[in-house]
Amino acid sequence: MSEPELEPPAAAEKKKALQRKKGTAMAASIRLGQRAVFIALRAIKPYKLTVQNRLIIQDKRQWTAGWTGSGFRHLFQSPSVCAGVAPLEVQMPALSPTMEEGNIVKWLKKEGDEVAAGDTLCEIETDKAVVVMESNDDGILAKILVQEGSRGVRLGTLIALMVSEGEDWTRVEIPALEAVTLTTAPPTAAPPDPAPPLTTTPSAPKQLRLSPAARHILDTHGLDAHLAKATGPRGLITKEDALKLLNQSGERLSAPPAAAVAPPAPVSVSPPIAPSTGRPTFPALSVPGKPGMPGTFTEIPASNVRRVIAQRLTQSKSTIPHAYASVDCDLGPVMKLRKQLATEDIKVSVNDFIIKAAAVSLREMPEVNVMWSGDGPQALDYIHISIAVATPRGLITPIIKDAANKGLQEIAATAKALAQKARDGKLLPEEYQGGSFSISNLGMFGISEFSAVINPPQACILAVGGTRAELRLAPQNPDGPVLHTQQLMTVTLSSDGRLVDDELASRFLEKFRTNLEQPQRVSVP
Repeated sequence: MSEPELEPPAAAEKKKALQRKKGTAMAASIRLGQRAVFIALRAIKPYKLTVQNRLIIQDKRQWTAGWTGSGFRHLFQSPSVCAGVAPLEVQMPALSPTMEEGNIVKWLKKEGDEVAAGDTLCEIETDKAVVVMESNDDGILAKILVQEGSRGVRLGTLIALMVSEGEDWTRVEIPALEAVTLTTAPPTAAPPDPAPPLTTTPSAPKQLRLSPAARHILDTHGLDAHLAKATGPRGLITKEDALKLLNQSGERLSAPPAAAVAPPAPVSVSPPIAPSTGRPTFPALSVPGKPGMPGTFTEIPASNVRRVIAQRLTQSKSTIPHAYASVDCDLGPVMKLRKQLATEDIKVSVNDFIIKAAAVSLREMPEVNVMWSGDGPQALDYIHISIAVATPRGLITPIIKDAANKGLQEIAATAKALAQKARDGKLLPEEYQGGSFSISNLGMFGISEFSAVINPPQACILAVGGTRAELRLAPQNPDGPVLHTQQLMTVTLSSDGRLVDDELASRFLEKFRTNLEQPQRVSVP
């Protein structure tokens, strides 16, 4: 038998070094693994366990009940181990076709209240009115994420959480995304020292989010938006943040400088130097009983309704060619018929006669009952009269549907109910959307005549003035012309020139005057 070959000394030494290196690496891995286990066990907070509970427990719920703590949940994210209750999300709904955001006016349910499908959860101010939001599910209101008074809540924003019936609502799981959304503002890198001078610029500029009011204040006074501390949702700089920065800048400008290079002689106070924009940097101060400083003002917050009114009026006057035509109507027959109906305990107003006369005129002249769409004119198969109602929140136009087929008494009752709901902010979307013709009556305010702005996409709006007594000749008298008093009312039709030309508008006004001056003809459906 041949003897085994011996390895050279160098190869044997190299092999031993490799083995030592592997052993060292394995020992280091073991030490790291032990350290990770100790850290994990330190994060776990065990309850007091008896000897029996330390045995192998088959029921997973009993096993998880012996442990708690954020460290345990961090290590095991399995839904079967987490103790939270899965929520039912409640989002900001679209309560009108033009709604983009809403304001939470009032919560009608509290956390922990039972909710059935169809129950009202809260009141939301839309771009039209204050509308109640109803629940779509049965359950328990577990968490209110957007509090009362919150403004500018975008559609789809998570505003509350619910849990199913029988579940513990106090253990509801708040989604991580919503937890970030609800923070007032991201932390800003503000130095601990007093506020820096106005000329300081941030080292790493970032995109700022400003409300329209805050942008106006900062631009007017030439302030740097990077110096404002954002307190609004998702880092939004609000009007209050801009006013706070304005007050701070005013204090710095009015206070004597600590180390200012100034001549020995006293220097009179002069207005601060205007920035590059050319606008003054006076702080907006107002003292009761004294006139304000030049350029100062008091900003009034606009409601959603007021903003939408401004938007739609601007759209109407800039995109619709308005044409105007006026006519005087004799209200003598209407006044006479009103007195007769009052003796029968039937109360109707002059505006009810106007609504009825306009609806009948539209039925007799369907070419006026049209609206403009993107593709051109559209003839309408319905006659829904929109009546303008002034409310504390702004103007809104509830609709009297199918007015041509309603009697005077029904029109009066419907108009009164809708006007009251409009003033209370309780109109439903279907009660103010979809009109075909609008009427605005300012006669009760002493206005003799005026021109109204068309409510798009409608083609016409009738502006009604107040009544006045005038002396006129009556040529039909067999004894010759004699003077008699007439109760006249001026109405002005604003029409879309693309749909209703001047000739058609004149014929419609003539038809309307005839129907109004013969109320017996239109008083029945």
